[in-house]
Amino acid sequence: MSDTILVEYNGHLAYITLNRPEVFNALNLPTLQALRKVIEELRFKDDLRAVIVTGAGEKSFCSGADLKERATLPPEKVREYIYTIRTTFTAVEDLPMPVICAINGLALGGGTELALACDLRIAAQHATMGLTEVSLGIIPGAGGTQRIARLIGKGKAKELLFTARKVSASEALSIGLVNQVVPGEELLREATQLGEAIAANAPIAVRQAKLALNKGLEIEQSVGLALETAAYDICIPTQDRLEGLAAFKEKRKPVYQGK
Repeated sequence: MSDTILVEYNGHLAYITLNRPEVFNALNLPTLQALRKVIEELRFKDDLRAVIVTGAGEKSFCSGADLKERATLPPEKVREYIYTIRTTFTAVEDLPMPVICAINGLALGGGTELALACDLRIAAQHATMGLTEVSLGIIPGAGGTQRIARLIGKGKAKELLFTARKVSASEALSIGLVNQVVPGEELLREATQLGEAIAANAPIAVRQAKLALNKGLEIEQSVGLALETAAYDICIPTQDRLEGLAAFKEKRKPVYQGK
């Protein structure tokens, strides 16, 4: 495994760390390929209940594409890079378990796009976010134009996209770009607590809830309701559903096995 992507496990949680602090955790092609490999490995871990993504160091979560590498790439390689970053971030979004982004500093361009591909975002107080691509003569190419509008609304999304303006953590919270802002030294602890809160619930149900919500937003509501019903049906024969009922009756915390 590449040393530019670190993976650690703690119980039912996995931690992915972008590990290029000397270049503000910028994403070159080898790093993206390593990240994609990690994501595909995590996808099939049934005991995994949440994933936390963060960056090494205290200055930057991810500054986006490695522009020094980009300057050396011919057009066909640039297209390969854009394809790789887009499909990798989509793979992050499509992980069956919830993904929490712990934004520990600068998150620009592809860094914000990676955060948008996660389910939940917690930012350190000193974090800065922004889709700054148009200031470089390009546009977001890893899903940013699509995900940001769905998250914060079309009007505010257009403002940020067209101006390439960077936003502070507090503004990101106020417009719904992040779920929570905490002091930098508490970031991983808060992300872990959130992950543990998710992990305490029935994992099959959590995965089905994520599927129903994410895919339901892409279709008509009547079809989404049918999808919700199908997702609910998957939960009915599980041992976890019976455990939840038993725990409620016995006035105790349920112990879910993901079965």
